Amino acid sequence: MPYLHHISLSLKHDPKRDGPAVLVIPPQANEVYDKENRDVIGMMRLAEAPIKPDSFKLDVARHRSSLNRLWVMFLTASVILVWSMSVQAKSAPDSFADLAEKLLPAVVNISTTQVVEGDDMGPEQFQFPPGSPFEEFFKEFQKKQQQPENKPRKGMSLGSGFIISAEGYIVTNNHVIAEAEEINVILQDDTQLKAEIVGRDTKTDLALLKVKTDKPLPFVKLGDSSVARVGDWVMAIGNPFGLGGTVTAGIISARARNINSGPYDDYIQTDASINRGNSGGPLFNLKGEVIGVNTAIYSPSGGSVGIGFSIPSALAEPVLKQLREFGKTRRGWLGVRIQAVNEEIAESLGLKKPRGALIAKVNDGEPAAKAGLKAGDIILEFDGKKVPDVRKLQRIVADTEINKDVPVVVWRDEKMVELKVNIGELEAYEEIAEAENGNGESAVPSGKKTTIESVGLVLSPITPSLRKRFELNEEIKGVLIVGVDDQGVAAEKGLRPGDVIVEVGQEEVSTPAAVEDKIKMAVNSDRKSVLMLVQRNGDLRFVPLRVVKSDG
Repeated sequence: MPYLHHISLSLKHDPKRDGPAVLVIPPQANEVYDKENRDVIGMMRLAEAPIKPDSFKLDVARHRSSLNRLWVMFLTASVILVWSMSVQAKSAPDSFADLAEKLLPAVVNISTTQVVEGDDMGPEQFQFPPGSPFEEFFKEFQKKQQQPENKPRKGMSLGSGFIISAEGYIVTNNHVIAEAEEINVILQDDTQLKAEIVGRDTKTDLALLKVKTDKPLPFVKLGDSSVARVGDWVMAIGNPFGLGGTVTAGIISARARNINSGPYDDYIQTDASINRGNSGGPLFNLKGEVIGVNTAIYSPSGGSVGIGFSIPSALAEPVLKQLREFGKTRRGWLGVRIQAVNEEIAESLGLKKPRGALIAKVNDGEPAAKAGLKAGDIILEFDGKKVPDVRKLQRIVADTEINKDVPVVVWRDEKMVELKVNIGELEAYEEIAEAENGNGESAVPSGKKTTIESVGLVLSPITPSLRKRFELNEEIKGVLIVGVDDQGVAAEKGLRPGDVIVEVGQEEVSTPAAVEDKIKMAVNSDRKSVLMLVQRNGDLRFVPLRVVKSDG
């Protein structure tokens, strides 16, 4: 849309000529003529497109200078008005009342009851030395104060939700209905309906409920949160502190917030007031579409301080669709452990800049292993989508259709390699992943050791006695770390005795000498760091160690 780049108006009147005054602006501007007198009465220059001549017409033929000045002022004000309307950002509505009135019927209060096991909470227990004369007296006193039975009791909690279909499907947070024995949904007209859980997802904290109804219910639609921008106006409706039908408004303060609540954190941050009881309620855009599910707040006091978090609809929609169809989620699964790529890792593997997700471990027999992916590969693209970091890859894989063959581009041996992987189902592999656990570590053993001063490590082969002392199972192969210099680079990276070095420079090692040779090769080839694959407590991770040439 055009906007005003420059306007300069001046009034000239020829006293010898009985005619209209003339408005003069720079000659390079577009001319606007009065059709009757053919006199130039106004000119204006626009940055992108001219205003049509018919847009501004002013007949000043019969007016004298004072009246002409008024017309000039009117024309100038009109041009400025057109400019301001075209460049000004979309402002807040004069009122949210119409929008709130339309949306309130679809927002519900959720009341849950659950059995809370009894506890031993009672009067403070007095402590006296054994044999004290007061001991028996206060024992009798406390018996009288305690309840005869420590019975379970019923607890109740309140939250929010919103209806997404006329048939009675309702969205809320999983934590709102967790452990609930009974769930009641309260509509705007105070109608109470019992709800059943269709499905829930702990990873995104979403739950889908269903109520039975003999009439269509008012509902709202999910919008596209991906097009929402920081600074956009939003409106929240919910049940804070049990006060149903509460409406608040604010803006989107930030996007893609990670608050470490789960593997798929991608929250919308808003300053619209969100308090306890708002959980599960909707966050609307000005079109009346749900672009977020209000879930969490940051609050040292327990009340709103203007920092609230909502699950974006782009993340929630596929989860809710799966819950409705299957009663559970069905996420894509590769069968790898991944970690972030920092500058040292990128340099170690010949990658120009840190990007992608580094594979630390490939689980045997799972989709990645079957496709030929290896530990040390950096995934740069997945199913045609760029992978800037670990979090993005997790989201892309999770959203991929089960059993779909997708192309994967990895960085391997300093070049790009394309593979194809058939996506598995996360839920089918979770028990296997959770079963992987490790063992504790023991004191640093004595025996033959190799010290690599350049990185601050003391290494040893894995002998039967060391395997027993460090409680390493027979499957673990590599070189055992038995000492770490507190001032060395290995200590800076968190390495400690009991860790096992499995690979150095993406090649397996079985002796301390092999580790030392790999470090020397990295130094001689002017590498800034060397990449080690380290196993600890059953987990594998890549650790880049900074290396420098010795003065000798």
